This record gives sequence, structure tokens and C-alpha cells, in this order.
Amino acid sequence: MTVKKGVSRRGFIRSSSIAVAAVGVASAAPVLAHAEERSFVPFQHGVASGDPLPDAVILWTRVTPTPDAVPGSGIGPATEVRWRVATDLELTEIVRSGTVSTSPDSDHTVKVDVDGLSPATTYYYSFEVQGGDAAGTQSVVGTTRTAPANDAELDGLRFGVVSCSNWESGFFGAYRHLATRTDLDAIIHLGDYIYEYETGGFAGKNGVVRQHDPVHEIVSLQDYRIRHGQYKSDPDLKAAHRGVPWICTWDDHESANDAYDGGAQTHQPETEGPWSVRKANSVQAYFEWMPVRAAGTPQNRHIYRRLRFGKLLELSMLDLRTYRSQQVMPFQGGDVDSPNRTITGADQMEWLTEGLVSSPTQWKIVGNPVMISPVLLPPLESEASAALTGLLGIPTGGLPYNADPWDGYTADRKRLLGAIAEKNVRNTVFITGDIHSSWACDVPVDAARYFQTGAVATELVVTSVSSANIDDLTKTDPHTLSRVAETALTTLNRHIKYVDLDSHGFGVFDVTPSGVQMDHWYLDAKEDPLSGVYWGAGFAVSDGLARVDPVALPVRA
Repeated sequence: MTVKKGVSRRGFIRSSSIAVAAVGVASAAPVLAHAEERSFVPFQHGVASGDPLPDAVILWTRVTPTPDAVPGSGIGPATEVRWRVATDLELTEIVRSGTVSTSPDSDHTVKVDVDGLSPATTYYYSFEVQGGDAAGTQSVVGTTRTAPANDAELDGLRFGVVSCSNWESGFFGAYRHLATRTDLDAIIHLGDYIYEYETGGFAGKNGVVRQHDPVHEIVSLQDYRIRHGQYKSDPDLKAAHRGVPWICTWDDHESANDAYDGGAQTHQPETEGPWSVRKANSVQAYFEWMPVRAAGTPQNRHIYRRLRFGKLLELSMLDLRTYRSQQVMPFQGGDVDSPNRTITGADQMEWLTEGLVSSPTQWKIVGNPVMISPVLLPPLESEASAALTGLLGIPTGGLPYNADPWDGYTADRKRLLGAIAEKNVRNTVFITGDIHSSWACDVPVDAARYFQTGAVATELVVTSVSSANIDDLTKTDPHTLSRVAETALTTLNRHIKYVDLDSHGFGVFDVTPSGVQMDHWYLDAKEDPLSGVYWGAGFAVSDGLARVDPVALPVRA
């Protein structure tokens, strides 16, 4: 991030990335030495930071105190872990430190909300085991950065944006390429950080690239902990966490497919027990394993929350699973327009609307797990239609709505967009994941009157890190059959300016006073652990205009 007074973002991140690379080698040495003696590594799951505030940041790790104290095992001794935060790479200029105890009760995860820090400052941090056989073992050193002061004038911010990372569908090349960038202030994950499916439960044309652990669909607390631990063992994911803070929310696969307030499409109470128990298991494991700061109170903890970055932007991260009404299918008599149906829940809708209307920042960015732009699905060739409607969770035949995103909850969408229009809220941008494809859209209050009334917001949707999309599901070559669907979608929905249904990768979201830009970076092949990456497209939104426009070049690193 660039503050007009002080060290530039480019300078800070360039030095930080070099430092992180050096530390990744240097810090590993004592760990490997201990590993030779004990045949196990106490810090197997890396380090992470998240939810930066002007004076605080979350730090995270997981310690394996004995070889058998693996994720979900429920065994192993209580262990003291020392944490340190410093302003220098060597960790000699300590500004904050402390000791916490972890045990099987928290799956031996360590999570510290470090306060008393300075705004817009780069910090380095590490952890050290204080007792037992692993005493003295240090983790790698991570790099993080606090948010600027609320009154700071900023030249710009830049975020990596990701969604839908299915272990079995491919390697995490998107994380690897994000980890090597030298220009990111944070990474935003919009949901589906893990997948709950059994092995082969959501495989594409290449089948299972690498197998889930456990191999069955996860339901119990132990299951969710094991699955989180597996994902955090990925070297590319660990590298991306080590270099910058993350800002995350969940979608459905952190619990179960197409989850809603009282259940999920794939949850079977007869064999899997009450939904409330399974949901609680998934939430507990998520908060243990993720560097997120819960909002609300201990009695009413929730994940929807807002982070501010100077006068430039506020980022509102949503939870669109916990409070939503059950999805309905119009062809079965379901009324998606019912005013009694909600995707946000009443409290979150009030919080979101009031926050956007009253925000003092120039840009209002909404971390939106599922798509808000209206989408009319046209009749397509049978294979493309089956894949597209299957991915979006609706029947074939060209229906005018998708029941899982905001299209299935039109009353809530009208409330939100109506408030934005009525209060003349400028510069509202939804950044979205979920549907394993890339989109750029103007967001009208009434799609049928788009050409007369225009839009009140914009939406920039990033594709999946690895989860199957159209060519995977149709088992066709990329950018062949899907081109028919893309053309049909943009022709029928004039507010949709760009769709790519086949590529995988990540977004880079640049925010400046003059405008925002989302660049879509695509992997050559997600099945290749060393896949290259290329720039596929970019779309910008200028200050004061609710309109997406294509750009010729990506933002420069």
C-alpha cells in the first residue's frame, strides 16, 4: 500500500519479498535440524496473518508437538508457544511478544490478535515451541503489514483475489504465482477455501489429481480438522500465506454444498446427524485454522465484518450461507421473488446497507461470495446447457434465474441496490467468487431497464483456483464448446460485458483514487504443479461511474 507520506508500497514489498525468500531458507534450517533428530517437523502447516487493522493483525500457526499429534487426532500434550513481532527480518527489534498455550482442544492451532502496532507498518513474526521434545524449534518467519490509519490519504492498494480451491481438482498454481508477486498488500479469499466432498465427489475431465484426506465426505469436527490440515500442507498455499495478510470469508464448501440456514443440498440428517452439529463442527474448525477475526460477541460470533484502509476504501466481507433461506426452484413452484426470503438475514442486510450508505471512504468494496448480477440463462446446445446449469445449480432449459446466488433472492437484492440508488452511493464494487469462471458486469437495479436507467454498481468475478468449470464438466477442450455459452450469455444479458467459463487462476485487484481494475490471470494447466500463468483480460471502473470497461494491459507490478 502506498501512503503519500512514508515508504512507498513498491519499495516496502520489494524488500519484503526478498526478505521473505531469504527467511524461508534461513528459518527452515533449525526446523530441519530438529526434524533429523525427531523425524518430524513441529511447524508443518506454515504461518499466516490476516485481517489487518491500523493497530492490530491476526497471527496464526499450528504446532505438532509430537509425531502422533496430527490434525484431528485429538491427542498430544498441551504446548506453550512463544510468538514474536519485530520490525526487522532478524527479529531483533521486537515490538510485541507473548506466550500462548495450545492443546487438542483447539487442534493445536495458535491464533493471536496482536494489538498495539503502528499503522501502515511492515512487521515480521515467528513462533517458537517452549517445552517438550520440540522445545526451541522455531517456525519460518512470516511478513505482514497493518492497515493505514483511517485518515490516511493513499495513492493505491493492490490485492490478490481468489476463490474455490479444490485439492482434488488440481494444484494450487494460483497461490504459487501470487506468492511470487512483489506488489500485493493482501490476499482476499472469497470462499470455498476447502472442499468437503469425498474423493471423486467433484472431479472434472482429468479425474482426481490428488486425493482428499479423509477420503469420505467430511462431517465430524475431526473430519474438518483433518481436511483443513491437508490444505495447509500445500507448499504453494503456505508460501502465499507467509508473505502477506489474508482477508477471508466462507461460502458453502467449508461446510457442505449449497448450504443454507437449516441444512445443505448434500447433507443427509438420517445418516449424517443434525445439520446444526455439522455446521458447528465446520465453523469451529474454520476459526481454528484460518487467520480471521470473528466479529460480534462471544455469544453471537459471526464472520461478516468490515475492514477500512485509510480514506480510500472499506471492504465489507459477507456471509451468504449462514442466514439464507433454503434455495427454491422456480419450475417446482418456488417463489424467488418472495419478500420473506433472504440471502443475508435481516441483521447482516441492515449492517451492509447502513455501512455502504454511511461509508466515509471513496470506494465501497463488497467481498461477495456469490454473484449478485442478474443472469438470464438462454437455451443452449445440450452439453453446454447441462454443464452450465449443473455448475450453477439449476435445471436445464434456459431459466431466467439461478436459485443459489442473489438471483434466487431478488427481494434482498432489490433492497440493497435500491438503497444504493436512493442514497446515491457512488463507487460500490462487488468482488465475487463461487462460480468457477470470470465475469465483468454492470449491476442494474432492474435488468430489463438497463439501457434506460443504467447501473448503480459494478461486479468483478474471479474464477476458481482449481475447481472444475465448464470444459472440465463437459470434458471438452478449453474455449471450444463454452464459447457458445459465453456468447449467448453476453448477448442476452447486455449488462454482462465479459465471461470466461473455462480458465482457472486468480485476480489482481488494484484500487486507486481514479479507479479500480481487476486483472484476470489464468493458469496454463491447473493439473501441472509448475504451470505458467498469463494475463487473460482486465476490466476497470472509473471513479464515479458504475460501468466496467475493458483495458489493454494489466496493472504493473
